[in-house]
Order: sequence, then structure tokens, then C-alpha cells
Amino acid sequence: MTLVAILFGTICAGVGSVWLAAALSFGALGRYTQHMLSLAAGALLATAFMHLLPEAFESQAGAQELFGTLLVGLVFFFLLDKAELWHHGHEHHHGGHVHEIQHGHSHASHSGHAHAHPHSAPPMGSWAVLTGDSVHCFGDGVLIASAFMADLRLGVIASLAVLAHEIPHHMGDLMVLRRSSANKRAALVKVSLAGAVTAIGGFTGYWLVDQLHDYLPYFLVVASSSFIYVALADLIPQLQTRLSARQTAAQIAWLLAGIALVTVVSGLAHGH
Repeated sequence: MTLVAILFGTICAGVGSVWLAAALSFGALGRYTQHMLSLAAGALLATAFMHLLPEAFESQAGAQELFGTLLVGLVFFFLLDKAELWHHGHEHHHGGHVHEIQHGHSHASHSGHAHAHPHSAPPMGSWAVLTGDSVHCFGDGVLIASAFMADLRLGVIASLAVLAHEIPHHMGDLMVLRRSSANKRAALVKVSLAGAVTAIGGFTGYWLVDQLHDYLPYFLVVASSSFIYVALADLIPQLQTRLSARQTAAQIAWLLAGIALVTVVSGLAHGH
């Protein structure tokens, strides 16, 4: 009975949050792509710095080990991005051209040009975000399983808390994937699969909750490193375009809105 409740809670939290995020991202807010990139950067940074890292550092794990894990994670996601770019260039047999596009794309010196060739531009950050998302979702699943095993009502609250705080973060993920592919459905399927890893975390947590509990802080830090990397290496460079004062103010406002959204939702989730 507890296992059924864990699986139901983790699927609702993991996949449900993705579908709700998609309804918001592709529906009412879909036309504001540039604003959504700012919101995504803010949401990913806030998820890492205001939610995951504080939770990891509240554990018994040593600060030096956790910072070391963060550093290794950032280097790993940098290498993953490099491998992705190399693979993309190799696949299209014009690595130099890809580098040229990526260079222009990263600095986004011509904001129109950044979106002019959606199929030529390499899908930067997509693997980093999906890997980090999967690790994060696995950790969420273990947390939900721990809560259900302590008390059924606590498990329901934990599932709802995860569902709520994952929505703004998944909106960020969907924006990163939408940039690498014009296909909304493909982006939704990929993030949904990452979300489904929550159920795997729940199932594993049910059997190994005591052993896995010691590793939770490290899961949280690895997930954080992917969100920090994607926000700083991929999203924010695209926002470094020369804009009018009004457009710059809007960009900063959306970035702060992303931070505020995650901070408020995380605060509410922890308040229960």
C-alpha cells in the first residue's frame, strides 16, 4: 500500500509538474520567448541557490565535500556541453561553421540572428539540463518515499510541495529545450521522461531509504551544478544583448520574477 502511494505521489509530482509547466510555457506565455529565457535563468539559479544547496548544506555532509561535488558537477556539465557540440558538428560535417554559429549565438551580438537558424544552432545546455533534472528528480523521489514511509499525510504534503516547486523550474527546462528544437512535443517528452525519474527515485527510496539518505545532499548538489551551469553558460550569455533601456528593464524584471517565483514557492513548500 505504501509503495503504491509512493509511486502515485512521485508520478503526480514528477510528470504532473512538467505538464503544468508546459501548459503555462506553451500557452499564455509562449509568445514571450525572450522574457521566458530571463524567467528561466532566474528560476534555475533560484532553484539551485535558494532551494537545493541550502537543503544539502543543512545535512551532516561536510562543506568541503559538497563544494568539491559542486565543482566536479560544473566541470562535468561543461564537458558534457563540449561533447554535445562536438557531436553536433561531427554529425553535420562542418564543425567550423557550428563553432561560428555557437560563438555568435553565445554572445548574441545580433539578437535577430540568434533565432534566424533554429536548426543550425547547436542544442546547447539541453543534455546538461536533462541530466541534472534526472538527478534532481531522483532525489525528489527519495525525499517523497522517505516522507510516505514516515507518515501517509506527510507523503501527500511532500508530493504536493515537490509538484509546486518544480513547476517554475520545469518552465525553465522547457525553454532551454525549445531553443534547441522547434518541436514542442519533443521538448515535453524529454522533460517528462526526466520527471518520471522521480518514480524511480521513489521506488529505490522505498527499498533503500536508509542507505540512500546519506547520499541525498550529493544528489542535490549535482542537480544544482547543472542548473547553475545552464543559467550562467547558456541562458545569461544570450541575454547580454544591447537593448533599449525599456527592454533591459523588462529583462531584469523577468529575471527577478523567476527568482522570486521559486523563492516564494519553495518557502511555501517548506512552510508546510
